[in-house]
This record gives sequence, structure tokens and C-alpha cells, in this order.
Amino acid sequence: MNRGNVSERRCDPPQVGVTSVILALEPARGHGRRRLWLPLVRRVREPFLGQWALPGGPLRADRSLEQSAYETLASTTDLRPRYLEQLYTFGDPVRSCGGVPMVSVCYWALVGQADVAQLEPRHNVQWFADDDLPPLAFDHRTIVDYALWRLRHRMDSPRVVRQLVGEPFTLRQLHALTEAIRGERVDVANYRRRMLASGLLEETGGVSREGRQRPAALYRFRQGTLDDDGTSWLPAGCEGERLERISAAPANAPADDALSSLTTALLHD
Repeated sequence: MNRGNVSERRCDPPQVGVTSVILALEPARGHGRRRLWLPLVRRVREPFLGQWALPGGPLRADRSLEQSAYETLASTTDLRPRYLEQLYTFGDPVRSCGGVPMVSVCYWALVGQADVAQLEPRHNVQWFADDDLPPLAFDHRTIVDYALWRLRHRMDSPRVVRQLVGEPFTLRQLHALTEAIRGERVDVANYRRRMLASGLLEETGGVSREGRQRPAALYRFRQGTLDDDGTSWLPAGCEGERLERISAAPANAPADDALSSLTTALLHD
């Protein structure tokens, strides 16, 4: 069906797509501050041809929003997310920069620790540190900043923090994660005292040796803190069995070549 030229289509109902911000914590290297990394996709069409953008794709009628977001991640990286949460919906008409209007339902996903230097490039994908991002197409820098803001406001949520640090963990590892998320140095002594007095942690009885440091006690979050994270003003995300059901659901759906090009085509804004 002929839908007219771009100018005419700008008055049509907007298309709907899913965009994902995928965050991974880099491994510890020496005593430097660890950083968060995220994958970006080089655009293969106008507008912003050749520039970097967040991975995403069009929403399909036979996929839920969560399934679409999960498939976006799967087509971008081999990493399995530990946490998936709807972030925000961006739909300002000017965000398409003269193209067909597009509403993007945005998600953010946590994939734990990953040595991004060892990940092989695929589908025009490259990983970047959160403090060293290139200019991004459309309003994607705003989306990234909002995802990082959301993560910083989840620091009091053990359900989210443990997806990045893993369990069990040492106080040193938890401190390194806090610095990575906040993007600044945090006094070690004060942080240790605050965490031990918070009532969120319990010792496992085990220890871990980190380099030449003396063995450090291993901790986990108390079970009660995982049931009520104290951040009811923010929506809960998907993890555990619910996330496994989402990841398994597409396998039962009819095969479609569109899935393999979800990221490379990058039809969305």
C-alpha cells in the first residue's frame, strides 16, 4: 500500500519500537576505578548514517515488549541479562530528526561482569565505557543518561545490585561497584562502616583472597531485603524465573528472518 512520501507520513500514527541500554561491569584491573560499559550499534541508514546508536528494533505483533527487548540484547551480544526493566517511553515528534515519527519503549538490562575487551565484534556492534561515549544519534544520549540515573537510584535495592556484583561478594567488590555506578571515588572506610551498619548484609562464613590482600570475608544480602527493596516508587524489573520464561518464549514462535536483522537493520529511532 502506498503511504505517500515522508512529509505525508509524518502525520500518520507513529511507528513503535523497542530500544535497550545494556550495562555490564568491567572486571577489576589494578586499583583503578571500574567502569560500566554498554554496546552501541553503527547505523547503516539515514538519518545519522554511520553514527552510533543504541540497539533496538521494531515492535512485532507476536512479541511482548519484554520479549522484544530481550531479543534486541540477544542479537547484539552473547551475554545473558540478569535483570531487565522498562525504563521510559520516548515519543517527541522532533526526535526522529525529519524522518518518520517513532515512539521508542526503552528498557535497561544488566548483564553482570563482562570482559568487554574479549568480546568479538558482531553486527557493527562496539562496546564503550559510560564515561567515554561517542556522539549518539537521535536522543539516545538522553536515554543513556536516564538509564544511568535510574541505576544510581537503584543502589539501595539489593535485587538490582546483586545482578552486577554477584553473590557471594566481598565489601571491596561491593565498594568497587558503587564507585562504578556513581562515577566517582567513594571513601572506603566510611563505606564499609555504613554497609555493615545497614542491616542489608550477612556473612556467609567463607573468605576470598584478592591478589596479595589478606583473605576477605564473603557476604550476601539478607533474604528479607530481597523481598522489599524499599524503592516502591520505581517499577520492578524482571529477573530469575520470570526472565527465563521471557527468554524461552521466542523459541516457540515461528522463525522469521526479521529477528536476525533486528539490530543490523536498526530501523527504529
